[in-house]
Amino acid sequence: MKEFYLEQSPIAYYIDDSAKKEWIVFIHAAFVDHRMFEKQFEFFKGKYNLLAVDILGHGKSIKIKKGDSIENMSDWINQIFEKHNITKAHFVGVSLGAVFIQDFANKYESKVLSLTCFGGYDINDFDAEKQKGNSKQQMKMIFKAMFSVKWFAKANKKISAFTPNAQEEFYKMNIQFKKKSFMYLAKLQNIINKFPKKKREYKLLVGCGEHDIPAEIEIVNEWAEKEKCEKVILQGAGHCANMDKPNEFNDCLANFLK
Repeated sequence: MKEFYLEQSPIAYYIDDSAKKEWIVFIHAAFVDHRMFEKQFEFFKGKYNLLAVDILGHGKSIKIKKGDSIENMSDWINQIFEKHNITKAHFVGVSLGAVFIQDFANKYESKVLSLTCFGGYDINDFDAEKQKGNSKQQMKMIFKAMFSVKWFAKANKKISAFTPNAQEEFYKMNIQFKKKSFMYLAKLQNIINKFPKKKREYKLLVGCGEHDIPAEIEIVNEWAEKEKCEKVILQGAGHCANMDKPNEFNDCLANFLK
């Protein structure tokens, strides 16, 4: 993957366009970066063109200027599309990444071939009541991070991944997360329930790991029922299912994209 920086923005992104075929865009979970998809890059290399983006305040997207906001992520991704002449793409988002790919679809629907959302929720039909348990857990984690990112990362890896190997990989990325980047996540609420719910003109796959929190599994089941879309509850995986069970995740994504 070649590293690029988007002009007039803090965004770092990574491209492999050797396939000369359809594109897949990968957007990562909170507190890590694009490297959480390394196993997906290996699997899909040569089969699709690949684009991965570091979310504002994550990875190398940290040269932030006054006025830069997490609300700009979709517009920055669109600028990457224009710069590299990408007309349409499949989008894959895990956790926080699932939020941003939906926001992009809200604004630039004609450029979306499909969405794959793991560990996420429908941002156009967000039920705060069902997210209460998850929100309380997140606040506890943020409190830990204010004292020590290392302490935070050690606790967060157990929530974010299920297998020991995935937990260790998650920790290595999480430990590099900067405390000041928490403030950028505060504006996430500004893109929730912002657009009216409507019929999608592209394919949708929703999913999570069987060891994710019960509330997330319930959300995914209800989301799939409402949308009448494809659903996967990945066995042996937790919240970041693509890291816990990369082979199984890759197979289900490949089948969906076909």
